[in-house]
Amino acid sequence: MKDINVALITGANKGIGFETARQLGKLGYKVIVGARDAQLGASAVEQLIKEDITAEFLLLDVTNIDIIKNAVHNIDEKYQRLDVLINNAGTFLEKGIAPSQLDIHTLKKTFDVNFFGVFETTIAFLPLIKKSKSGRIVNVSSGQGSLTNGSVAEAPRLQLAYNCSKAALNMLTIQLSKELADTPIKINSAAPGYTITDMNEGKGKRTVQESSKIIVELATLDENGPTGGFFDDSGKVQW
Repeated sequence: MKDINVALITGANKGIGFETARQLGKLGYKVIVGARDAQLGASAVEQLIKEDITAEFLLLDVTNIDIIKNAVHNIDEKYQRLDVLINNAGTFLEKGIAPSQLDIHTLKKTFDVNFFGVFETTIAFLPLIKKSKSGRIVNVSSGQGSLTNGSVAEAPRLQLAYNCSKAALNMLTIQLSKELADTPIKINSAAPGYTITDMNEGKGKRTVQESSKIIVELATLDENGPTGGFFDDSGKVQW
C-alpha cells in the first residue's frame, strides 16, 4: 500500500460519509470506513467493493478513547501512516429548542461527538498523519457554525448545541493549522450544506453527491492548497 493514499472517514457507513468514501475510492484512494456499528460498516464496505473500490471496515466510535486507540493501532500495523482523515461523524439532537430551554445533557452529548470526539480522534491519529508525505485533515463542519451567519437577522432556526459545537470545531481547525504550519499537513473545515440525510430526517436542499464535493476537494488538495480555512462549494465561508 505504499503507492496508494489511505483515507479514513468517520461515520462513513451512510450519508455524506459514505458518499465521500465512494468518491475518494473512485479517485484511487484506499478508503477505510469508520463506523461504530460493525454490521452497517461491513455492509457499506460491501457496496463500495461492488463498485471496484478498495475499501475496508474499521470499528470506530469517536466518543470512546479505547476504541480510537485500537483503531490507530490497526492502521499503524497495516499501513504505518494515514494520508487523509475526514472527521465526518456527527450528531444533531435538538429541534428548534430555544437556548434557555436546552438541557445540559443534550448540549454535552452534542459536544461529545461533534467536538470532543473530533479532537480525540484527530490527536490520536496525528502521529500517523505526520508520517504521510501530504497529510490532509478535513473537519466536516456546517454553515451553522459560522458566527457571521448566525448573527444576521435572517439567521436559521435556533439550535444552540449543534451550532456551538460546529463553531468550536472551526476553532480547532484554525488552531491546529497554526501548530502544523511548518509541516506538509493541511487541515480545513468543510460546510456541506443542508443535505438530505437521516440526520436531517430526509429533509434538505442538497444530495449527498453534491455535499461531498467540497469534502473531497479539501481532502485531495495539492501542496499549494489552503490550510486553516472554512469552505463550501462557492469558496470561503465567513467565520
